Amino acid sequence: MSSINTNVPSMIAQRVLNMQNRALVVSLERLSTGLRINRGKDDPAGLIASENLRAEKMAISSAITNATRAEQVINVAEGGLHGIAGLIVELQGLIGASANEAGLSQEEKEANQLQIDSILQTIDRLANDTSFQGSKLLNGNFDYTTTGIATSITDVTINAARLPAGATLDVNITMITSGQTAQAYLSTGASFSPGGTLTIEVTGADGVQQFTFASGSSQANIISAINTFKDAIGVSAVQNTTDTNLVELRSLGYGSTQFVRVKQIEGGAGNHVLDAPGGTHFADLKDFGRDATVLINGIQAIADGLEARVATAGFDVSVTIDGTGILNVDGAFSTFTITGGGANFNLSPDVSLSGKVSLGIETVTTGNLGKSGIGFLTSMRSGGTANVINGDLALGQKIVDEAVKQVSALRGRLGAFQKNTIGATINSLSIALENTAAAESAIRDTDFAAETAELTRRQIMVQAATQALSIANLQPQAVLALLG
Repeated sequence: MSSINTNVPSMIAQRVLNMQNRALVVSLERLSTGLRINRGKDDPAGLIASENLRAEKMAISSAITNATRAEQVINVAEGGLHGIAGLIVELQGLIGASANEAGLSQEEKEANQLQIDSILQTIDRLANDTSFQGSKLLNGNFDYTTTGIATSITDVTINAARLPAGATLDVNITMITSGQTAQAYLSTGASFSPGGTLTIEVTGADGVQQFTFASGSSQANIISAINTFKDAIGVSAVQNTTDTNLVELRSLGYGSTQFVRVKQIEGGAGNHVLDAPGGTHFADLKDFGRDATVLINGIQAIADGLEARVATAGFDVSVTIDGTGILNVDGAFSTFTITGGGANFNLSPDVSLSGKVSLGIETVTTGNLGKSGIGFLTSMRSGGTANVINGDLALGQKIVDEAVKQVSALRGRLGAFQKNTIGATINSLSIALENTAAAESAIRDTDFAAETAELTRRQIMVQAATQALSIANLQPQAVLALLG
């Protein structure tokens, strides 16, 4: 080096030293923050990816929180239903005790009725008081609202219906083949003349009963005798409209589980049981009902008699069709509209219709526990048709049985939702959160082992560059030897 105005080696050493110092600062920053990417220049593409993953983590965390909150709501509703179920079981016991008429005094019956009145009031209170953060859960607040339900549809239960905000959903019901009762026919004429007495055995889904009719018995008396036991055997009798000489025996219910069997036990000249007006005569005939074939919104429903249900993702609707109504005819159809309601939970990281889960919680007050055509728990109040003082106890037991089924079915549905929907969702979201966090960590977090090694290297390089700069600054002093 023979020039002192421009010390190129020093400039090079300074540049390298500054570069090593900047790299050392980056290593120190990464080690102190624990992040490999602290600003965009550290890794632009990595920053974009990590920020997207951070947003996904937050959305997944919110979804887990939502699912946990939904589980808490269901827990509260289940608690209220548990109390109501226990009260309904008590009603069953009171009805059974009141049926022992000869062993009860009037005062005991009145005491039982007082208990029933108190239980019914408590059921209504529980239905109105069970709430979560001020939202009533069992009084119909989270039941679906509908419009346009035809009179030929006796019961509609909407378990789930996923609706866009402010939208409605039409439910189209098409009867492909009608539901039927089991039927058999007894040839009686206006005045029965079997040639002596005839004993027949009539069996239905609920029981069996034998009847003995003498020659000369009027058709009206035969019908009345059979109908006296219709609730016990599940079979009723009416005069056939096609042939007035026939008594039509039909099951009370519809569907393949319903049947009528008529068997001639003894007596009578010839066979008096027919399979149809003008049909074949039998000594022993058994006929089964038929389940309806129903389409609900184009999907074939699962049918039990005239009860049809479709359960798909976001759409779970069941209907009961009136057997004597205009809808129980091949090819008939009807439409009603779901206008809103339901309990809606967003259990997905995405706020969209596909991520929303809807659940209907029907009203469990005494005016809704029961069934159309049978009655509701309100019928068991003092003065009601099913009270235990002077009312129909058999009817009361049927109503209570139906209420037990309703409440237990609702509890089971809520339990299934809690276990299979919420539980599975939380597990799935938790795994997604772990994987997303791992992906973000791999991109953004500092690898301390590698960065510590890099820090050591940078420290050595800084020391080396400092030493080199010192030597480069001393080199121009060699010019003094020339001036010696």
